[in-house]
Amino acid sequence: MSSKDDILNHPLPKHIAIIMDGNGRWAKSKGKIRAFGHENGTKSVRTTVESCAQLGIEQLTLYAFSTENWKRPKLEVKTLMRLLISSLKKEIKTLQENNIRLNAIGDIKTLPTKVYNELIHVADATKSNTKMTLNLALNYGSRDELTQMVQKIGEKIKNNIISSEKIDESVINQHLYTRNLPDVDLLIRTSGEQRLSNFLLWQIAYAELYFTEVFWPDFSDEDLYKAIASYQKRERRFGKTSEQLN
Repeated sequence: MSSKDDILNHPLPKHIAIIMDGNGRWAKSKGKIRAFGHENGTKSVRTTVESCAQLGIEQLTLYAFSTENWKRPKLEVKTLMRLLISSLKKEIKTLQENNIRLNAIGDIKTLPTKVYNELIHVADATKSNTKMTLNLALNYGSRDELTQMVQKIGEKIKNNIISSEKIDESVINQHLYTRNLPDVDLLIRTSGEQRLSNFLLWQIAYAELYFTEVFWPDFSDEDLYKAIASYQKRERRFGKTSEQLN
């Protein structure tokens, strides 16, 4: 088992992204309804956020609600929105005490008004914090993000604001929800599923992927350390050979 001290002796990922999966199956395994899993999943969010801040991780992005999640049963969606509002209200003190800035990525303007207002309130209240940025991906879908990016750039070309010859990775980045964020170094997915689920497809081009069988409500700081330790053992070549790196 990797410890906090072990991983601090090696280079840390600057940006960790997590697909928090398994709340429903965790609840079902205990004979409970799915809402019970989502409620307990908020505890793992707090643990993970605080642990990442203590380690010195610069950016943590959590997949909180996807554009596809609207297809879930209405009661479950309503529960998720309620939990989101209550969590934002409860955790603003924790964010301030840990010097963490809250940021949101996704089509947040179409979220329920109460959710949007609370999100903006907490983001504004923590905007001067500098230790770590917590990015919540809400009403987020990578294909939707890329589609909107193409539309925005296309509109600028149409209005002669930019020429097609000037389009490069930098221009594309500036038109994404994540325009001010660095690429992801480590992507973690819990619950044993091994797919990306329309999450940060552009931003994880060279990310290291880590999949764990642990359901999200059981994800602990030790599980986080284990994921980071796995990342630290890998050779990140970015298209180069091992000899070039050495």
